[in-house]
Amino acid sequence: MATSNTHSLKMKPFRFDELAREITQPNSEGSHVDKSLERLSWLMDDLFRVPVLGWRFGLDALIGLIPGLGDTATSLVSFYILVAAVRYRVPKITLLRMGLNLAIDYVVGTLPVVGDLADAWWKSNHMNVDLLRKRATVSAEEARSARMSDWLFVGGIIVGLTALGLASAAVSIYLLAKLFTGLTG
Repeated sequence: MATSNTHSLKMKPFRFDELAREITQPNSEGSHVDKSLERLSWLMDDLFRVPVLGWRFGLDALIGLIPGLGDTATSLVSFYILVAAVRYRVPKITLLRMGLNLAIDYVVGTLPVVGDLADAWWKSNHMNVDLLRKRATVSAEEARSARMSDWLFVGGIIVGLTALGLASAAVSIYLLAKLFTGLTG
């Protein structure tokens, strides 16, 4: 006679449609957000599962492997969640925290090897959708417009993050030029 303990050891086959249904269910601790935001978070941070270990990683970690361009591209995609938070009238301090999550993801992700591993561990998109869900002040149906001051605030965050990216690129180019001149002598 089988017990519940032996039944729990049996693995179910992985099905994308069940996972998609799971991630779009309303959360009891906060508001329900657009399915597109949930899907984007899942694609960027949790798309793939390492068998046996159960670790999850997404396109953010894979695209981040492309030197110089990968982390910038994934950060641009992540801006969509930040901009959507404005429509949900998330408080400015939460918008700032979401921007900080993206900055950490970008800066650490640009480091060779360590950054690639960190991209799989630091799930900024998932954290930002969780923050959005917890701090949204309007429902998904009402989240179609926002205040001008919120747009300006998020615009400032995006400009700051873009400046961070440009500064990072400038430092990388400078270091590569120094390395090249040092090697060629």
